[in-house]
Amino acid sequence: MIRRLYDWTLRLAGTRHANKALAGVAFAESSFFPLPPDLLLIPMVIARRDRAFVIAAIATVASVVGGLFGYLIGWGLMDAVGRPVLEFYGKGGDFETLAAQFNELGFWAVLIAGVTPFPYKVITIFSGATGLSLPLFILVSIFARALRFFIVAGLLWKWGPPMRDFIERRLGLVFTAFCLALVAGFAAIRLM
Repeated sequence: MIRRLYDWTLRLAGTRHANKALAGVAFAESSFFPLPPDLLLIPMVIARRDRAFVIAAIATVASVVGGLFGYLIGWGLMDAVGRPVLEFYGKGGDFETLAAQFNELGFWAVLIAGVTPFPYKVITIFSGATGLSLPLFILVSIFARALRFFIVAGLLWKWGPPMRDFIERRLGLVFTAFCLALVAGFAAIRLM
């Protein structure tokens, strides 16, 4: 099933509806869809390097709006479904503790999920479920998603098809290592 979705997504990149498809995939990926918008963004930028930053902007805006939908899902489903299940198992209080801990570190969770291969949708939904500050969520989402998509578009704009392999195979690892180093640095400063 994932392979069919992957092939379908790549075919969309070559159509006249590619911008709409990218916006749809970026929106959906931020709340429920399993495939990242990079699958469309990369071939679109390679095909139209002169529009690289417009394509990145489309992905960013749609992804943040999709993140807001994911936030809404977490907010609405937690009250309707999640809380009753937790209370049935006697864990209602555990969620409040977890939510407080998450909201203390929510900035980092949204930032890291926004730029790394970690599923951003998990954090968008969890942010809504825990009641993470909506303005904080929006600002960090804009920064993180723009950082991710504009770096990919910029690398492809500058170096074109040879950069595709690096992005598809290694950029997620680079982003993850950078975020871990950043968090470790702040943790070390806090401990001093």
